[in-house]
Amino acid sequence: GMLRLPLIVCGAGIVLMSIPFLGVSGLTSSVRRVSHRISPRVMRMQRYDLSRSVTAAAEKPERKKRVLSGVQPTGTIHLGNYLGAIKQWVDYQDIYDNFFCVVDLHAITVPHVPKELKENVLKTAALYLACGIDPQKSKIFVQSHVSAHAELTWLLNCVTPMGWLERMIQFKEKSRKQGESVCVGLLDYPVLMASDILLYQTDLVPVGEDQKQHLELSRDIARRFNDQFCKGNQAKKLRGTSRPVFKEPEVLISKEAARIMSLQDGTNKMSKSAPSDLSRINLLDTPEQIAEKIKRCKTDSLLGIEYGNPERPEATNLLNIYAQATGRPVEELLTEVQDMNWGSFKPLVSDALVEQLKPIREKYNEVMSDPSNLAGVLEDGANAANEVADATATWAKEAMGFVPISKIRDATAAAGVGVLNQTK
Repeated sequence: GMLRLPLIVCGAGIVLMSIPFLGVSGLTSSVRRVSHRISPRVMRMQRYDLSRSVTAAAEKPERKKRVLSGVQPTGTIHLGNYLGAIKQWVDYQDIYDNFFCVVDLHAITVPHVPKELKENVLKTAALYLACGIDPQKSKIFVQSHVSAHAELTWLLNCVTPMGWLERMIQFKEKSRKQGESVCVGLLDYPVLMASDILLYQTDLVPVGEDQKQHLELSRDIARRFNDQFCKGNQAKKLRGTSRPVFKEPEVLISKEAARIMSLQDGTNKMSKSAPSDLSRINLLDTPEQIAEKIKRCKTDSLLGIEYGNPERPEATNLLNIYAQATGRPVEELLTEVQDMNWGSFKPLVSDALVEQLKPIREKYNEVMSDPSNLAGVLEDGANAANEVADATATWAKEAMGFVPISKIRDATAAAGVGVLNQTK
């Protein structure tokens, strides 16, 4: 193609020239060929710094891939949440364009206490900051502060087959526990999750094994919507383009992290929803609470500490917890503790956890002592999130045939001009 560049700055203004874009070397030689035809007087004027402009274009950074993730504000964040998600989010901050939300709309798919929800939203946001999420590098916001999440969910509901939702494994498991009291929201929350992801034109989503099915559903919904509303001449006439509205997200493969299991049952993962608080280490537990939970955690009557023995899952779990708290490999630790009894080993685990979580607790207290700063972080995050989400929601509505009020006004004004012209 042709590239128009301001070549020479002179008294009368900027001299423009059109030359083929041939790369840096070709561009330089083309400038040299043209320059001999310019008078010496003009050539003595200040030259436009071509090398600077070309270098700036070459050094323009690539667009970072966008990542979206979030945690429900139900209860408090525990060690499993931290290691499996938030700790890895911190590592993503210099690599990706990150949107991290507190997914409070997901938290109401089961019975909840409004006062506790309000408190837990702020606690969760404060823990994001305490764990190392930097609002200068990542957008931190509350899901319900971006109305497009709920709006897009309804639009996607209307293109998602019922059978897709009924096949979701988590719905089957949770509906069995809740019986007839199960709400529609529990069936529909995978569509809300799809809305969360698709709104931000997300490239990558960090998910665990239990959420991979939901990410696949998000991809299926995006593909179905794009096929129905973004192809062919009709779509082009309606929107002026046949470009897909939604990007199909990919799984972000996280660093291998040991799965942290329940302290009361080494075969089940650590969970917020487990009835007993003794089953988990919460990030805000006091040193005394941590020591008590480790002391009372389930163990066996066998001598020595083993790793990887399927008959001793609790031993494997405590070794994993100890390894991540100390930052040392399991194999190295095992040589030191394999001949210990539980009474000697458990205090080592609790002491390491207390030391690991101490900075997080201190930072959390600091964040919560300045509520106006926390509110500012969430407001800034919501503003940035709304800017992206509203644009996507608008594209989706236009593709489905919804007409914004601005276009109705434009059409009305155009019609009025047409009538006026006819009367002249």
